[in-house]
Amino acid sequence: METLQALQIIWFLLIGILLAGYTVLDGFDLGVGSLLPLLAKEEKETAVLFTSIGPLWDGNEVWLLTAGGALFAAFPHVYATVFSGFYLAMMLILFALIFRAVSLEFWSLDNNRRSLWKWAFTAGSLVPSVLFGVALGNVILGIPMNESMEFTGDFFTLLRPFPLAIGILGLSAILLQGSTFAAMKTGGALHERSRAAAKRAWFLLVAMMIIAIALSSVYIPAGMTNPLAWGCTGVVFAALVIGRIWMNRDNDTIPFLMSSIACVGLWGIAGSLQFPNLVNAAGEVGLSLSIYNASSSRLTLSVMLIIAAVGMPVVIAYTIYVYRLFRGKVDLGR
Repeated sequence: METLQALQIIWFLLIGILLAGYTVLDGFDLGVGSLLPLLAKEEKETAVLFTSIGPLWDGNEVWLLTAGGALFAAFPHVYATVFSGFYLAMMLILFALIFRAVSLEFWSLDNNRRSLWKWAFTAGSLVPSVLFGVALGNVILGIPMNESMEFTGDFFTLLRPFPLAIGILGLSAILLQGSTFAAMKTGGALHERSRAAAKRAWFLLVAMMIIAIALSSVYIPAGMTNPLAWGCTGVVFAALVIGRIWMNRDNDTIPFLMSSIACVGLWGIAGSLQFPNLVNAAGEVGLSLSIYNASSSRLTLSVMLIIAAVGMPVVIAYTIYVYRLFRGKVDLGR
């Protein structure tokens, strides 16, 4: 029979898996959108990129919705604190995702304003790519909270050097994910520009990793002694090195897979630094929200685990099926 503590740990891991899955899957279409003006020089190339992500992007966002729902049900105090404290940032993300979805549809319908919808899609991809990382950086660094688990800062409290660096780090990972995906799905000049963008995104990600480690030694020195975090850091750098080697070879799948592993490794670092906390309290360790003081009841966690055991294999199977169905390079001439 499961103990409450075991269930709390399981749900910490499951939510981490959902967030990592979202980053890997929706990360590439966020990356494609963020790089769209640099990659697509004409409407046909824009159409190729939109076609490459068109059958996939909305299914990818299911992982974010599932993670949010799981957080709400498993750790309601964390959900309440984060979504109320980060309200403005979350609304910016929400509106960006809405405009992203709308612009993708209207680009194919509104021929007179295609340039507008293209830039709307780019903006709708860039904003979440940065703000997700900024939010994670604040959660790791710690936010001001009171005894009622309420956020006591303001929007500008979130704009500190460490969270901003994590935001740029997250953006660079998404740019690498998007550019390697675009290289894998396209041909011709668009393919070459995608490979070149992947190499630039690679350098940016490596640089931001080094900066993030340096800032961590200043802002969260306790994390520098975490062996699991260092192990995940090693995984990230190993994946990046392998991916960079294969960028110069006639194989675009390996760089994308290595970029995906690097994204998972980044979440491994975050989870290692956080456990057992979900939201750190700035200055008051005793006020931090952990899996132990912010979780739902044992019954709720048990019922959710049964639902997850039934639902997640279906989602994974559907995801595999769709990706196999739309595998290969996009050819609008067919």
